[in-house]
Amino acid sequence: MYRRLVAWLLISIFAISTAQSRAYSQDHTLLGIERSRFTIDGKPTFLLGISYYGALGAPREVWLQDLKQMKGLGFNWIRIWANWAAFDQKAYAVDAEGNPWEQGMLKLREIVSWCDAHGMIVDITLSRGNGVTGPRRLQSLESHLRAVRCLVNHLKDYKNWYLDLANERNIQDSRFTPIEDLVVLRREVRTLDPGRLVTASHAGDISRDTLIEYVVQVGLDFISPHRPRSARSAQETEAKTREYLANLKKIGKVVPVHYQEPFRRDFKESWQPTAKDFLTDLEGAFRGGAAGWCFHNGDNRAARDGRPRRSFDLRDGPLFAQLDAEEKAALELITQFSNANLSKK
Repeated sequence: MYRRLVAWLLISIFAISTAQSRAYSQDHTLLGIERSRFTIDGKPTFLLGISYYGALGAPREVWLQDLKQMKGLGFNWIRIWANWAAFDQKAYAVDAEGNPWEQGMLKLREIVSWCDAHGMIVDITLSRGNGVTGPRRLQSLESHLRAVRCLVNHLKDYKNWYLDLANERNIQDSRFTPIEDLVVLRREVRTLDPGRLVTASHAGDISRDTLIEYVVQVGLDFISPHRPRSARSAQETEAKTREYLANLKKIGKVVPVHYQEPFRRDFKESWQPTAKDFLTDLEGAFRGGAAGWCFHNGDNRAARDGRPRRSFDLRDGPLFAQLDAEEKAALELITQFSNANLSKK
């Protein structure tokens, strides 16, 4: 009881001091939506992001070095999990029952605050888990609601982040989050923080019927499809994006199409995307009218220890030090694309 009281006091003190300092500062970042596009501080902006899942397990000097490098390369958003526990990590802000873990919550606030001051957006993702990213968690609606309330209440004063209610919620394993649960979770966020942007990511391409469920029944602010990972997927992204936007227009609910988790290296032994594949996918998303795209990265599934684990385990060192030669070549192409196409957008 005493430890929990101390934890809440620490988080509350941090929140008060941060809110007071921000009250006298104009250097805050506001994420918004204008039809099918995101806006940052009212300006339509393509979100160019990077996976940074295990951020809450990284030492401060590591995440600070990585974020500075991301900013320098032209990235303007990152994806962090609020309950990441892969490889026996405590890289989370909320535990398996949705309760706050003070060390992780304080670090999450610090990272969100740094991004806020530097014009960057933060995707904060929850997952019910399937054993790969740590033990199963948030398996009841009650615990899932608790986690949502915790994150929204402790980060409400920042406007540079959005919430992914449930990663790949449609997969029929312990990750599965029914549409009915999403309705309740979305309603809770709207009650606590009416302007907070919310999504729920989907594994694979999204059917028209499921689109209706997402944007009409649940009321998601944008869709986050995780496209199939194959050698042909990059060539399909532009057409698929146009199809989504056309269907959304027919439904009468146009929202952004946000690619927060495309393919990555070391996911399949049968296919390793090249630097050109990453660029082709990004270009297709941009030309097709998507609102954002992510340079996804993760562990090596073929290796016994999963190394290099990249953003999945930042205890091993900075993300950029863990990337392979093909990924570093991809970053060069992505930065060139950003400089040529996004800097004036």
